[in-house]
Amino acid sequence: MLKFAANLSFLYKELDFLSRFGAAAADGFRGVEFLFPYSHPAEELAARLQEHGLEQALFNCPPGDWEHGERGMAILPGREAECLRGVELALQYARVLRCPRLHLLAGVVPAGVPRARLRETYVANLRKASDLAAESNVRILIEPLNPRDMPGYFLSTQAEAEEILAEVDRPNVGVQMDLYHCQIVEGDVSTKIRRHFPRIGHIQIAGVPERHEPDIGEVNYSYLFALLETLGYSGWIGCEYRPRGDTTAGLGWLHRYRTRVPRDATSS
Repeated sequence: MLKFAANLSFLYKELDFLSRFGAAAADGFRGVEFLFPYSHPAEELAARLQEHGLEQALFNCPPGDWEHGERGMAILPGREAECLRGVELALQYARVLRCPRLHLLAGVVPAGVPRARLRETYVANLRKASDLAAESNVRILIEPLNPRDMPGYFLSTQAEAEEILAEVDRPNVGVQMDLYHCQIVEGDVSTKIRRHFPRIGHIQIAGVPERHEPDIGEVNYSYLFALLETLGYSGWIGCEYRPRGDTTAGLGWLHRYRTRVPRDATSS
């Protein structure tokens, strides 16, 4: 059976952040993820995980000045030292939270800088980050994002992510494959999953197009869940969606999955 992690930056927003751990556990989640932990001491977050029997599946490295539109620094020439200091901080948290995955945000393309220069910087930073992370047995992930939600973001397709990881050439780098973003940018999601499966280190889901619960919209998640089971996916699936109302009331899709009759995704 697949493992689902509640994204606490998106779910249970009717509660204060620290109360969301208990709410997720009460709804049967055994893993959590969130965007950024840095406004809370790592030890406080670790205590919440332990109290509620939760695993930390993933979080992001520091993104730069988020409030002023920065969405990562890894592609930005001249910001290499700041980027790696952020990775070191994230690794400090990861060790306390026992989190085996970190997402290193690429960043928004700046005006006037050739894309080849940005990619060169990205690859160099990913190599350095992955070498640092390897010392703690942590995997570094990159994530293609759609331009509607993240205008100007450097990385948007699974194929380019695959090319970059091949160039980085480190065993502990992988793809954070958000099926919501993949559907918006490329479609043909099941083919993308099959094609890039060896590099997938984490999966996230949301309904398309409104980013609500995964049982709403144009994506057949029941089929995709069966496909992931057939392929033997054993990682976490992060629930990074915006509930239409109360989070718990919107979890019917998860209850149906847990009680469903297994179906092979290759069958008609």
